[in-house]
Amino acid sequence: MGDTKTLADKVFSEITTSIVRGELKPGERISEQNLVERYGGSRAPMRQAIQRLEARHLVVRVPHAGARVVSLTLSELADIYEVRVELEGMACRLAAQRMTDEEIADLQALLRKHEEMIEAEQGLSYYQKAGDLDFHYRLIRGSKNQRLHQMLCGELYHLVRMYRYQTSTGAKRPLQALKEHQRIVEAIAARDAELAELLMRRHIQASLTNLERLMAEEEGRK
Repeated sequence: MGDTKTLADKVFSEITTSIVRGELKPGERISEQNLVERYGGSRAPMRQAIQRLEARHLVVRVPHAGARVVSLTLSELADIYEVRVELEGMACRLAAQRMTDEEIADLQALLRKHEEMIEAEQGLSYYQKAGDLDFHYRLIRGSKNQRLHQMLCGELYHLVRMYRYQTSTGAKRPLQALKEHQRIVEAIAARDAELAELLMRRHIQASLTNLERLMAEEEGRK
């Protein structure tokens, strides 16, 4: 049982990363048999991993087609981004009021690491690992509002990460997104709650605008 759980955890973690990074595309099929061939073991841990991916809204079951990577419409994404604008804006405002100087210094250090990662990718992508290595996660935690944390870092967290990553690819967007993050932290460090909230709202709106452009380009190639 322990080995099955360990394998399911490994498969879940690796597929989550592949989906968030776009290596598995929206709509792409995920087959239990293909996973067995890739990872070994039996179908049971593969089924467990897929079920967990479904619970995280990264995978959906399509009738007569099996499990596929989630593919949201622009309207569905706009709904999510509207919620993000309001709630993450609030999180920023509270973070400016409640984060300690040490927490802010840690956030600034995190952005320096992000800058190094973007440089290593020649400025073409901005990938953030989950949890404490995620700028948005750290800010939400810095709000010190548990209900806000549950809403933003709960079941939809990895789905948001997936589309956040998509909006941060391209020739200019990764460095621009980093600059927007840096300005937000500068406002928090200055304890300017109103400015921090405004900058986060603009940042998320810019991400949505970029995502709309990318989706339109993808549609145009079909």
